[in-house]
Amino acid sequence: MADGQQELPGREPQPVVVTGLGMVSALGRDTDECWRAVRRGAAGIKPVDVVDTDGLVTRLGGQAPLADEPGTDRCFTLARAAALEAAGHSGLPCSEYAPERVGVVVGSSLGSTRSIERFHAQWRGRGLRHADVRLLKGYGLHSVADLLAARLGFTGPRALMSNACAAGAVAIGYALELLWSDEADAVLVGGVDPLTGLSFHGFNSLGALDPAPCAPYTRSAGLSLGEGAGFLVLERRDTALARGARVVCEIAGYGLSADAHHQTAPDPGGNGASRAIAAAVASAGHELADVDYINGHGTGTPTNDCVEPKAIRLLFDPPPPVSSTKSMIGHTLGAAGAIEAVVCALAVREGVQPPTANTAGVTRSPSGLDIIPEVAALRPTGVVVSNSFAFGGNNAAVVLRDPDRGGGPPPAAVAAAAPRRVCITGIAGLAGSAAGHDALLAALHDGVSVYGERVEVPGYGSRPAGVVDLTSATAGVNPSVLRRMDPTSRLAAAVVAELHRRHGRPDRARADTTGLIFGTGLAPITPVEQFHRGVLDDGVAGANPRYFPNTVVNAAAGHLAILHRFRGPTATVSTGGTSALTALHYGTRLIARGAADRVVVVVADECPAALLAGHVKIPGFLSDTEVRPFGGDGTVLGAGAVAVTLESYASAQEAGAEPLATVAAFGLASDDSGIAGLRPDGEAWSRSLRGAVDGAGISADDVGMVACAAMGRPSVDDTEAIALHAAGLASRPLVAPKAVLGETSGSAPGLGLLAAVAALGDGRIPGTRGVDAAPVGLPGLVPQGGLRSDVGHALVSGFAYGGSYVSLVVSKEAVR
Repeated sequence: MADGQQELPGREPQPVVVTGLGMVSALGRDTDECWRAVRRGAAGIKPVDVVDTDGLVTRLGGQAPLADEPGTDRCFTLARAAALEAAGHSGLPCSEYAPERVGVVVGSSLGSTRSIERFHAQWRGRGLRHADVRLLKGYGLHSVADLLAARLGFTGPRALMSNACAAGAVAIGYALELLWSDEADAVLVGGVDPLTGLSFHGFNSLGALDPAPCAPYTRSAGLSLGEGAGFLVLERRDTALARGARVVCEIAGYGLSADAHHQTAPDPGGNGASRAIAAAVASAGHELADVDYINGHGTGTPTNDCVEPKAIRLLFDPPPPVSSTKSMIGHTLGAAGAIEAVVCALAVREGVQPPTANTAGVTRSPSGLDIIPEVAALRPTGVVVSNSFAFGGNNAAVVLRDPDRGGGPPPAAVAAAAPRRVCITGIAGLAGSAAGHDALLAALHDGVSVYGERVEVPGYGSRPAGVVDLTSATAGVNPSVLRRMDPTSRLAAAVVAELHRRHGRPDRARADTTGLIFGTGLAPITPVEQFHRGVLDDGVAGANPRYFPNTVVNAAAGHLAILHRFRGPTATVSTGGTSALTALHYGTRLIARGAADRVVVVVADECPAALLAGHVKIPGFLSDTEVRPFGGDGTVLGAGAVAVTLESYASAQEAGAEPLATVAAFGLASDDSGIAGLRPDGEAWSRSLRGAVDGAGISADDVGMVACAAMGRPSVDDTEAIALHAAGLASRPLVAPKAVLGETSGSAPGLGLLAAVAALGDGRIPGTRGVDAAPVGLPGLVPQGGLRSDVGHALVSGFAYGGSYVSLVVSKEAVR
């Protein structure tokens, strides 16, 4: 235990710099065009034609001047334009970085929603058999990251962050973590969102749209929607300069927080937002007085324009100049934080503070802030804060600065270079018909499937599925919060209740500083389907404001924060089948560098009929009976959730919590197979497995159990088998939990972790349901009935369609 409290060996920290920029918005097709327009306060909010706005309070929006491409979702068109520009600007494709050391991180709230809207319209209008399932190929939010990585050949760590309007800023934060922890040499990071019917009808239903171009900080009558993409190339300064890259600015730090107040309204006192800003400035090693300019969230809604100035005034006296880029391009939702980071990078480089447009002659806002009306100001701009706030009370702030102003590496980078050890002090899971954590473990050990219920798919009969009884699972959850939740949020609430039942609920003081990382592989299916159905059936009148707030991917995180007063750093991950492990990785990095002492990671995915309908038309995807990993002809989908408490050893000791396992190491890798693909050679998957084993300082022979990702589809299972062989793990005890649990998407590797942690504790390794003897080629596959062994180290394997892979080694005690 004492060893577990010591710091790990460090490495020389380096500042992170921006060497490439790319931007597409209502003001232009590239960065230069957009920046020139921003400087003069140009008007980009005009009538739109890419979305039907009939019956809405406005026809205005910030539409990017890019035409739709046949067969390509608009999200992908926007992202590709900005990402390729950023990569080209930096010279990254021509650099000598190994492709596996270049990451791709994207923030998005909507992803390929436009294609989903078309599929749903076909389904409602002509029936499921006549709906084009190809429209769902890029359904997963992470598909845009997969597309960009394949296009550029980058095969390093990959992730998709989806904290609604803060997604782009959170993506930048995660990219910084990858660089600070030396898990990447460079990261292409950004955000993208298109204009969609969902967003127009949704904000219209909330009464949040301004009929005129939005006027942040002055008229404050509502927001204007926009679309676009912003991307940046981040590298460590020493290697960037060594390769001759031109440095635009430095990204010195960031901060995250949760309001834990309301699902759509911010904390009225501005406390949550101010904590994110303060954390960002401190992580960069600056005093508040050093900040020269704030690029505000500045949506133009009455609530934001009241609360954000309060948050700023809580910290700054007097406040620095503040302006809103959204006054010119509209609110680009998940792209906003990244687009505004591009603008801030240029503001630092050129000593220019962008203006707020549409001020109608007002020189100061009602709050008294200097909002830089109409035309940019030429002022020293060495340190900039960019604010992004989102539904669910999720707050993010990023600090950019002049490299000559900052000097050495910021405290966040220094802390990350000498990381603290992280342990697991609590874990709980739910899946299918297993009524609680204990029942789930019993099902794994007894080889009894939890997916016996059959669900009707219109026109296709019934299919087996793992369905959770949400009424029973959420008994005891605060009903005033519960009634506002969608099924994914209810699953998340149920599994956290199970976590607290097993390991205790934190007191108010600990909850206030607890971070929350939420993950989901599929995003909230039911509220999106309900909202779309209302609009398709009844137009504007059918847009139900009750459903819309839950259509954002981070809705569950907002509900959980409110339920449990979790007000520490918060982020939402949606990386398909690797969501649980990516969320655990992010939480581990936050604790390792001291940004939090305690983080609860929660991952949940529902399994409604709509999910089965989206897969039933894919030949061979669904089994009509069971899941037979490494020997089957289809999978069974199921609902699942997992909650994990991560703590520093010092925090665990202070609370008297006994560590269940040490988080030893992660392996992050990807291939270039593109949207919905997987490279059958298993090279990237094996790289992920080896990375986790090597990072833990052990050999393959030391691994006492592997929780596999095999799910009954040969295209996946055969690839994992090849990867296990290449990593020297094929003879180690292998378990395939999906034989019992079904394919629970983002939560699946988290449920595998649950089995691994249990095995570390009691030495019971569950067998693989339906397997009587290890098959040829996989001698380690444990037959049904399981075995007993002293498990010192366990490995969890995860994959996502699109070719990203994350592996995790957990250990009984700290090793290096």
